[in-house]
Order: sequence, then C-alpha cells, then structure tokens
Amino acid sequence: MNLLDELRTHRLLAIVRGPDPAAALTAVLTLAESGVALVEVSLTSADALGVIRRARAALGPDFGLGAGTVLSAEDARAAADAGAGFLVTPAVAPSLAEAARLGLPVLAGALTPTEVVQSTNGGAAAIKLFPASLGGPDYLGALRDPFPGTAFVPVGGVDADGARRYLDRGAVAVGVGSPLLGDAVRGGDPAALRDRAAAFRAAVEQ
Repeated sequence: MNLLDELRTHRLLAIVRGPDPAAALTAVLTLAESGVALVEVSLTSADALGVIRRARAALGPDFGLGAGTVLSAEDARAAADAGAGFLVTPAVAPSLAEAARLGLPVLAGALTPTEVVQSTNGGAAAIKLFPASLGGPDYLGALRDPFPGTAFVPVGGVDADGARRYLDRGAVAVGVGSPLLGDAVRGGDPAALRDRAAAFRAAVEQ
C-alpha cells in the first residue's frame, strides 16, 4: 500500500490498544464498518498479533490495517507475518530498517527536529509527531517551517476539535486512540464507537 497517499486521502488513523483481544477485534471491525479506512493495532495490546491476523482475515488484503508500537526488527517481522500492511513506531527505532527490508511503509515517531531528520533518512513514509500534546498545533506549525515537505501525523491527545486544528496547520492526517475508541477496547458499546467514528470523520473531512 502507499501509506502516504492513504493518509492524505482519509486523514484519520485509528489506534486500537487494549487488554481484551475479543473487544479489540470487535473495535477494529466496527471502525472498518464505520468508514474508518486506516486502523493500527498496538503491539502493547493483549494478543495483538492474533487480533491483526483475525482482522486481516475478516477485512481482506486491501484494508488499511497496520501494527503500532513496533520497536524491534523482531516486532516488524512478526507484524508482517500477522498481516500488517504498515508499521507505526513511537520513536526512531530498529524496526524502521527492518521494515524497509520487508518493503513495509512506516509511520515513524519523532518529536524533535533531529528525530524528524533521522526518521526521514531512515525511509519513513510519514512522521508521527508524538506526543503531539506537548506542543500542540503551534509546535506542528513551527516544525513545518524547516520541514515544509514532510508529512506529519500528530498523535497523542488529539480530540475531534484538535484534529481540525492540526489539519489546518498542515498535518496530512491525525492519529487518534482513546478519544475515538473510548471503552470499546474493554467491551464497550459498539454503537457508541460508531457515533464517535462519525464525529471524527466529519471533523477531518470538513
């Protein structure tokens, strides 16, 4: 998949992280049914690889399903084997080089200008600005001055109102975890998740 094109098109990456594999799988499928086209399952989730494997089987080969919190080369290989179509890191990590070897696109975590350069030079398709809440939209705007051609995806503390502000400051997309997932990863009401997904999709599509 062309991750950067998908981020630019859909502008929303959902982040699923939780202690209940069955609930996490239900959340992934509910997000897909709600029109959220890019979903990341964090490897810190219980049985994350199993969730990815079952979600891939249910959603087919073309759905934008990825693995998050991918730190090591071993993580990258395991995620690829489970069916992840892209990888997400929280930082500059050894998984970046392994993903390049595997031919998987990476949304690589960075906060400082030095990390942005390191991740870009490592082959990242886009930069996950994390944790975005430390600097907010103004910090994104400041980063874009020296890096006008870099694709940034703010992650961390992004709610529906904040999503619009980041996009207005030049983000190509936003990554959203708990403000979107809520209690769905612990078995909460899928209907409420569908409502939140609709609200986020409306915010990013304005």
